[in-house]
Amino acid sequence: MVNEEVKKASLSRLKKIEGQIRGIARMIENEKYCIDIVNQITAAEKALHGVAKIIMKRHVESCVTDAIQKGQGQAKIDELIETLFKYSNK
Repeated sequence: MVNEEVKKASLSRLKKIEGQIRGIARMIENEKYCIDIVNQITAAEKALHGVAKIIMKRHVESCVTDAIQKGQGQAKIDELIETLFKYSNK
């Protein structure tokens, strides 16, 4: 469960990222230099990873910890591991 502090921080960051994405679209429309566009895409990806990190931290601190304390932690741990490596190239 996302608490208000995490919710506020995440939404604030996502609004900034939304602006970044619109800026990238404008760069493409205006045929800006490809490397500049790729650099902006990379920055947006990093920003999204930052939001994911905030939410994942909260998940571990609340949902996973609660499940472990109730003796039901293995399912949450498995879910966490699956999520962490779902899109990994490694």
